Amino acid sequence: MEKVVINSYEDFEKLVGQRIGVSDYVELSQERINLFADATLDHQWIHVDTERAKTESPFKSTIAHGYLTLSILPHLWNQIIEVNNLKMMINYGMDKMKFGQAVLSGQRVRLVADMQSLVNLRGVAKTEIKFAIEIEGAKKKALEGVAVFLYYFV
Repeated sequence: MEKVVINSYEDFEKLVGQRIGVSDYVELSQERINLFADATLDHQWIHVDTERAKTESPFKSTIAHGYLTLSILPHLWNQIIEVNNLKMMINYGMDKMKFGQAVLSGQRVRLVADMQSLVNLRGVAKTEIKFAIEIEGAKKKALEGVAVFLYYFV
């Protein structure tokens, strides 16, 4: 899928109720999980102890931190959309976010995003993006919710 290019509020308006895009898959490798554990000081064995996870985890594998799955959202978002003519963009919040299924070490995930709503706040575009992080080959989603962004166009 080709990247969506947004140059104005009016371009965003055309996307309301529409699929924005689907990203490429990215692997959540054990190395990435370990680096995230180091960065966040969350070394719970279910994430980093591969030998113990093989025998004690219900998944028989280590799993990615839920917040690691969430933290790759900006990378995946940038694969599907390019917003130009901005003074700035603010991550305003997350609504109705829930983790649906653990991502096992080595699995690949991607972003699916739909424009849920758009509001003009005195010249600031407030977007609500319904998103899902899908696990390759799985029926249940790893994560879903609504991301709220504020776009300040020049």
